[in-house]
Amino acid sequence: MEEFLFYIKLGLDHVLDFGAYDHILFLSALAVPFTFKHWKRVLILATIFTIAHCTSLALSVYEVAIVDVGLIEFLIPVTILLTALFNFAYVYKEALDVGLFLHILATAFFGLIHGFGFSNYFKMLMAEEEDKITPLLGFATGIELSQIIIILVVLIIAYVILDLLKVKRSIFIAVASILIIAITIPLLIATFPI
Repeated sequence: MEEFLFYIKLGLDHVLDFGAYDHILFLSALAVPFTFKHWKRVLILATIFTIAHCTSLALSVYEVAIVDVGLIEFLIPVTILLTALFNFAYVYKEALDVGLFLHILATAFFGLIHGFGFSNYFKMLMAEEEDKITPLLGFATGIELSQIIIILVVLIIAYVILDLLKVKRSIFIAVASILIIAITIPLLIATFPI
């Protein structure tokens, strides 16, 4: 149980690390178009992201798939940028039926990329472990818990801005997405493969 709790904490720390804020940016971009009224949809997307993230970790730990770290480091900000850009579909179409299937597929693919981004470090941690399932499940639990925290914060911010300050939903989504894009651009430049 102690080992499981260690990996839960590792998952929490991995996502909530303000020094490596790529997960926070991605989840913020993912949650921006939603409100508490649609909490199930954003939670499903976050869970799909977690499953894909942990799948790529498992593929790496069991050495089924090995990817170029430099490429992954570049693709992570690309996923954030694309998610923020996708939000503009919600700006121009108020209904939440905007490409659900596409949104699910993109989120799963982006989860795979983010998982590979952490795989080398996770693989080093797992090098001495015989049981790899318990750490993977603990880590997945920590990731999911931290994602729920981030999504709740974004939904609370959306509630304050949309319901209390009465800002138009399309303006909120556009401004928040532009802010996320502006923060992501330096990450893209810094990781661009030369």
